[in-house]
Amino acid sequence: MKISYNWLKEFVDVDLPPRDLAEKLTMVGLAVDGVEEHGEDFVLDIDLTSNRPDCLSHLGVAREAAAITRNPLRMPKVEFAESQAKVGELTSVEILNPDLCPRYTARIIKGVKIGPSPEWLVKRLEVMGQRSVNNVADITNYVMLEMGQPLHAFDLAMLNSQRIIVRAARDGEKMTTLDGEERELTSRMLVIADAECAVALGGIKGGEDSGITDTTVDVLLEAAYFTPAQIRATSKTLGLSTEASYRFERGTDPEIVPVASARAAAMIAEIAGGEVLDGIVDVYPKQAERRRITMRRARYSQLTGLQIELGEAEAILRGLGFEVEADIENDSLHTNAPSWRIDISIEEDLIEEVARIAGYDNLKTTLPGSAGAGAYLPGEEGRRAARRALTSLGYTEAVSFSFVNAEADAVVSDAPDSARLLLRNPIDETQSHMRTTLLGGLLKALEHNFNHSSRNVRLFEIGKCFLDAGEDRPRETEHLAFVATGARNEFDWQTANAKIDFFDVKGALESIGAALGLPPMEFTPVETRTSLHPGRAALISLAGNRVGQIGQLHPRVAANYKFKQAVFVAELDFGALLNADRAGVRYQPLPKYPAVVRDLALLIETSVPLAAIERAVHALSISELAGIRLFDLYSGKELPAGKHSIALSLRYRAADRTLTDEEISVMHSQIVKQLTEEFSAEIR
Repeated sequence: MKISYNWLKEFVDVDLPPRDLAEKLTMVGLAVDGVEEHGEDFVLDIDLTSNRPDCLSHLGVAREAAAITRNPLRMPKVEFAESQAKVGELTSVEILNPDLCPRYTARIIKGVKIGPSPEWLVKRLEVMGQRSVNNVADITNYVMLEMGQPLHAFDLAMLNSQRIIVRAARDGEKMTTLDGEERELTSRMLVIADAECAVALGGIKGGEDSGITDTTVDVLLEAAYFTPAQIRATSKTLGLSTEASYRFERGTDPEIVPVASARAAAMIAEIAGGEVLDGIVDVYPKQAERRRITMRRARYSQLTGLQIELGEAEAILRGLGFEVEADIENDSLHTNAPSWRIDISIEEDLIEEVARIAGYDNLKTTLPGSAGAGAYLPGEEGRRAARRALTSLGYTEAVSFSFVNAEADAVVSDAPDSARLLLRNPIDETQSHMRTTLLGGLLKALEHNFNHSSRNVRLFEIGKCFLDAGEDRPRETEHLAFVATGARNEFDWQTANAKIDFFDVKGALESIGAALGLPPMEFTPVETRTSLHPGRAALISLAGNRVGQIGQLHPRVAANYKFKQAVFVAELDFGALLNADRAGVRYQPLPKYPAVVRDLALLIETSVPLAAIERAVHALSISELAGIRLFDLYSGKELPAGKHSIALSLRYRAADRTLTDEEISVMHSQIVKQLTEEFSAEIR
């Protein structure tokens, strides 16, 4: 928000130089980003938070300056003569949707002469970054910048039956706004209409057919209060943002509406001529109520650590425009927050108001007290263990938005369209759904890395995904996903050409399982997955329950992101892993007796996974079998088609004795027999 220093001084006597005032405003919460000199004036560029729409005007900032300097606030003088004709005889206002427009006022100024604005008005608007249009339009803009209340001027002759109806638009209804663009409306939007059609988008922009032109003689001046949520929704839907909508969607003051209307009417009569009809049409079905708030001085000291006299706190609040009643007996203050302060509703809000004007720099640094002991959230130890496991493997944690583009999410998700959650009022229309997978965000992060010449990337994310399960509220599930691509070890020149493959990612998954103390995961090959390469993907199970998937990114998906190297991904239902039963941990003393190793070479079908061989061996329940390890894999033209040779190292050891060759041979023969019978393996 840009504020003119000279204009501000018309509201309050400021004896501080512009930059000193900027520093004072910053210290009370209105951050001034810069001060620029404009001729004999200075412009303060204030970065306002969304909860302070009252400062989107010179009047609002002047209230802050008055509280800082302890000087009184001056309101502009509003003086104009009214004609004998009553405004109600010429026009009427009807609000059909008071929930969207709680207050609407109309004044009429007859006999105006449209023309250029006086030089002082043109220059003042130029300082604020606005161009001059004509005297009436400039006055409405001036009053908006002065008081924070947007106004709109209609050509009375262009209004059918010279009446105003505030109503919801009809689905498919069209109107052309002042920028010359035809817009199609919906029933969720509010319009200002005459007896026949819409003539303005309520609180956003006027219509082309009813605007002020050089031939305008009689003006209907609108000043109204519109519900913020409705203005924001319409502005976002139409992609149309104006100075008026910017203020209305943050919240204006419903009580300043007639004051701003009178101010603008007086200026029009003075600058553009004409006469103001007697009275104002003011439709205000239900006046907003402000709850009474009490501020206790003891509570102020408890929260801030500061001491303040009750009279000092009262003076600060009065300086900010509050009507305050002191309760000496109970050492407290009672007040109703002003209508322009939509951010004040509880005692802590009043304490903040007093503290910021008294000076945040008086606050002392102290440690907060605590009545209890801290504790991790459920599952937090598991999350930390998974993070440690992945970071030790060279992965970096990523964080992405939960809002996604539905089409992009569908490319990497198996969730049906009916399960996707659509946001009613998305911040970004292109990101209007809740994510069903973490892979979309990780692949975007990977694409960003590729675009910045990073080819060796390992990323993971832990976060919530959302599904519409047809219940009262969406189903939230916690997922863990990661992506890996590029060199296996980019810092080792001897193995620089070795690339990450499926088994590197599988190993990372197994490391997570080990870190969480889970039993071994099972990997089942699968051919058809939405985002994974056929023949290079697997489903992940834990204790017989599916918990995720792993594999190489499908070429079709990789092409969408323009990836030119193999990318491997995995995604787990992390909540299921955190809630799974942990594998038992038992103490075993170090073995006293030596182990004996026997090697076994098998000619076996290539379709038989190593996990199946290990399960078959363990099914024999040979307690002396201490371990199985694959140490060689060979396939060549001399071997039968569809077969390869694997070499296993079997380690035998007994806990109470040294095994004999005869005992080992018996056990080894059992294993050979099991593998040859179950898999038709041949001993080499």
